[in-house]
Amino acid sequence: MVFETIIIVVVVLYVLSSIKVIDQYEKGVVLTFGKFTGVREPGLRLVFPIFQRMIKIDMRVRTIDIEKQQVMTKDNVPVAANGVVFFKVSKVEDAVIKVQDYEYAISQYAQTALRDVMGGMTLDTVLSERQKIGDEIRKVVDKETDQWGLDVQVIKLQDIEVPDDLKRIMSRQAAAEREKRAVIIKSEGDRDAAKNLAQAAKVMATAKGAMQLRTLQTLDGLGPTASNTVVMALPVEVMEMFNKIAKKK
Repeated sequence: MVFETIIIVVVVLYVLSSIKVIDQYEKGVVLTFGKFTGVREPGLRLVFPIFQRMIKIDMRVRTIDIEKQQVMTKDNVPVAANGVVFFKVSKVEDAVIKVQDYEYAISQYAQTALRDVMGGMTLDTVLSERQKIGDEIRKVVDKETDQWGLDVQVIKLQDIEVPDDLKRIMSRQAAAEREKRAVIIKSEGDRDAAKNLAQAAKVMATAKGAMQLRTLQTLDGLGPTASNTVVMALPVEVMEMFNKIAKKK
């Protein structure tokens, strides 16, 4: 009787230890005597100890940092860059069977891809095309890691550092570019103003009474301040009379 009780207790404990819970965001890879025998979906599942072993895999999107890498650009400028990889497991059996540590593997491959991609670009492209660089790295990494059951969602560059002496040169270059644009804008404004003044002079020369009206507007703009004194060498009418005499001659 005691022996039978012990057997029953052992069986009950064995069955209880076989009950496994898989969360909604997980999947389980089951190995029976070391051989892959199936994938368990979320929920209450039976995995028999001694004979079977289950490895749970998180199916959510994960992030891995790309450590800072020293890169020599195409135009021989040393820069340092780091980034972040967003990926998730798409095939749990491949992630367990085909690669030993998929997180470490994708991290190392992303570092290599970052150096290769940035090494084929000039400094100006590296500084202005972060999104393009991230997309190029993602294509390279995703193509290789697809056989590991991984899906690379996106790769983003975080920081791109250049040497301090180059920063000072770039700052002076940017200041020179801004000054150049300011000079160009000012010269274009002077040109447009000169054109407008020439056109206004033609209108005033052909329109009768335009000069008198302009003179009155100028006097009115001076305001009623007592300190303003206006001295006119010749009245406008006298100047027009001289102009008519000159035309007749």
